[in-house]
Amino acid sequence: MQVLIAANSTFATDLYTQLKSQKGNLFFSPYSISAALAMTYAGARATTAKQISEVLQFTMEQKRLHRAFGELMSELNAVQEKGHVELRIANALWAEKNYHLLDSFLDVVTECYRAKVSYADFRTAYEVAREEINAWVEHQTNDKITELLKPGVLDPLTRLILINAIYFKGRWANQFAKRATRVAAFWVTSDTSVDVPMMSHESEFNYAETDTMQILELPYAGNDLFMIILLPKAIDGLARLEASLSAENLNAWLGQLNKQKVKVLMPRFEMTSQFSLERVLASMGMLDAFDLNRADFSGMDGTKMLYISAIVHKAFVEVNEEGTEAAAATGVVIGLKSVPQPPRAFRADHPFIFFIRDNRSESILFIGRVIDPTR
Repeated sequence: MQVLIAANSTFATDLYTQLKSQKGNLFFSPYSISAALAMTYAGARATTAKQISEVLQFTMEQKRLHRAFGELMSELNAVQEKGHVELRIANALWAEKNYHLLDSFLDVVTECYRAKVSYADFRTAYEVAREEINAWVEHQTNDKITELLKPGVLDPLTRLILINAIYFKGRWANQFAKRATRVAAFWVTSDTSVDVPMMSHESEFNYAETDTMQILELPYAGNDLFMIILLPKAIDGLARLEASLSAENLNAWLGQLNKQKVKVLMPRFEMTSQFSLERVLASMGMLDAFDLNRADFSGMDGTKMLYISAIVHKAFVEVNEEGTEAAAATGVVIGLKSVPQPPRAFRADHPFIFFIRDNRSESILFIGRVIDPTR
């Protein structure tokens, strides 16, 4: 499980590096994306599987990896049982009702990821299926993730969808007093500011700093989960910090934390982000999975007719004086490369003409017709 956690952390910072060029705020759940793609990986083979494992930093063989994901999911869900925070993780698979998936693939998804398996009519009622899947995601995320699958994501060629949903709600171990919140300037750039509600609290926290950055760890009730904030000392220092962000550096920075008294000022904020991840993951090296000619998901159905047609992710977060509420969902849509054509029916059960022809010279050697084969 520690090997898996290290892999997920590296993927998280790698993906952040790819997404940071987007303008404005950014928020996503790397765990949700990793889990949804790990279920997909269970059905990948050959080069397709190799590329997925390299992008997601999976180094274990598949059987051990999926077992580790199951153990990690159990450990995370057990946090909620302590009663301090809400933390729920759920997986699901929707399959075309008339499409055969291998039992070996379904066994991994249901046993290791505890995915709920449902069946839908994607061929003729894909919009009905889309609404059903979106409703499931909304329920799992306390209505924070709505319309994960937008119109057009599913079509008659869709054969299955793998979904991960995660929901978190936790109170700060040391809450911010609402009466201490004041409107203050938040500097978007070194010469541009906006007025925001700025929360304030003074207490002992794990804290560290480098020449260019301050690091703060804010615990949630129960001390199982923490928010970690990396704050550049320079107003315009974010780009430099992002350039140095890696799993290795993050671990080194967090190793410097120690308990000290800190007066914290931070804004209340709320945001929702949504991404289509096909291009991003392809740019990271996961090419074949999206390629109609090269995708190999024969571990799902025993054929090479499937490919990933879409990967969608949506995430929500709200941070206020009481704590944090966050939710995310990821959907991996698997479609047919093309509709297999049924064999043409050629019933020679009525009169017909026929030729015997030499292909090289194109000479018709014989010609005839059949009106009654019994004569």
